[in-house]
Amino acid sequence: MRCVDANLTQSATQMETINAGLEAVRWCGTTTRQIAGARARDARPLVLVRIFLLGLLLPICFQGCAVPRLGPRPSATRDHAFIKYWPAGGEGKLRLAVKDNIDMKGEVTTAGSQYVAGTNRPAVRDARCLGPARRGNVHIVGKTNLTEFALGTSGMNEYYGTPVNPLAHHRIPGGSSSGSAVAVASGAADVAFGSDTAGSVRVPAACCGILGLKTTFGLVPLDGVFPLSPAHLDTIGPMAKDVPRLVQGMELLNPGFAARYRAASAPAGQITIGRLYLNGTDRRIDRAIDAALTAKGFRLIRLDDRFKAAWNEAQTNGATVAIADGWLSNHKYLGKIGVNLTTQAAIQLGQLQVNTTYKAALRARPMWRQTLRNVFEQVDFIALPTLQTLAPRKPLFGRSALFEARVLALQNTVAVNYAGNPAIAIPIPLRGRGLPVTSLQLVGPNLSEPRLVNAARLLASEPIPTLENER
Repeated sequence: MRCVDANLTQSATQMETINAGLEAVRWCGTTTRQIAGARARDARPLVLVRIFLLGLLLPICFQGCAVPRLGPRPSATRDHAFIKYWPAGGEGKLRLAVKDNIDMKGEVTTAGSQYVAGTNRPAVRDARCLGPARRGNVHIVGKTNLTEFALGTSGMNEYYGTPVNPLAHHRIPGGSSSGSAVAVASGAADVAFGSDTAGSVRVPAACCGILGLKTTFGLVPLDGVFPLSPAHLDTIGPMAKDVPRLVQGMELLNPGFAARYRAASAPAGQITIGRLYLNGTDRRIDRAIDAALTAKGFRLIRLDDRFKAAWNEAQTNGATVAIADGWLSNHKYLGKIGVNLTTQAAIQLGQLQVNTTYKAALRARPMWRQTLRNVFEQVDFIALPTLQTLAPRKPLFGRSALFEARVLALQNTVAVNYAGNPAIAIPIPLRGRGLPVTSLQLVGPNLSEPRLVNAARLLASEPIPTLENER
């Protein structure tokens, strides 16, 4: 209890330290803009520079036991995939796992947070997106783990434990829907629901070697979903090991989808794909994706440097909106005992974005949407890696703002949420040492989910092993 008492007296000082750090980041703003302007237009987003600067301050805040765990970690399974787990019963039914930022009647929605788990009351009704699942032949096997408040890219969680990536135990599972991805990849669920604000369905799908579908913004209702960016970026989507299960998951979220998917069937030779190459991508990943697309007979067009520059600008703006909306949705949790300091730093960074670049990022969004519409007049889909490298190894000393920023810089997903378009992460075999799989992201026009899933069917290969393959 001394540790808890110490926190009550230290928390104000620690938040002052973070605020002082933010003043330093503001002071550096002009310099970082000059650096960014001097580089090529595909330079890393300015917002990431600020995250790195803020991350340098965090070790000061992690003195003693600033945010203690009260009692043992309450994760319901040894692999930390589930916060609540109900495996018994449901024979012959589709096994569904639900991310624990989605309300379920009678259960506390924890959002992966010690503080929220201890203060929230059980939900009085299901989130709207669970309605079809309740009416169908479905057994909900549990509520899955996530990065606290879905404010993170690594999938790590300090309180409930980090879900263990079945492909490589020492690599991150990807976030924020890490528990959902691990539940599917390990075979504990047939389908899982996740939320995707900046890549949180596609990135864990990529890390764990499964399919993940980010839906068109507004297609799936968000009533009863813990908010991060509900007005701009938040979506709900399914994750599965194979296309038939993914179709079942989409049918639960968007009734009638299975029929639309069957009607969208088309051979690869009739599908034109715009291939986007981004600087910094592991060449093995680009080669694996090109080989998979070519082998299946898709018609490929290389997208030009002007579109690449527009994509990178959209990545920057999308990250700004995501981080700023994180502040607007969650600043009430600042200073609360039981909220991790890395999470609090991410929320504070959002305040900086609100006061600087947020409005400009929102004003630029219509132009980015029009740019995508122009491209989709020439191609059916855009193809690029979901991640620029293999899933990173877990850090030795736990999660930090620096590490979260590093993973954010590796994911090619934020620009899609910024536009509101759908996209799918598809596992692609990868030869050589390391993980046996990488991930191809296909981006489509609004409401093109049936055609995206058809393309995933054409690209489907042998199931990815669920045991650890990396030594």
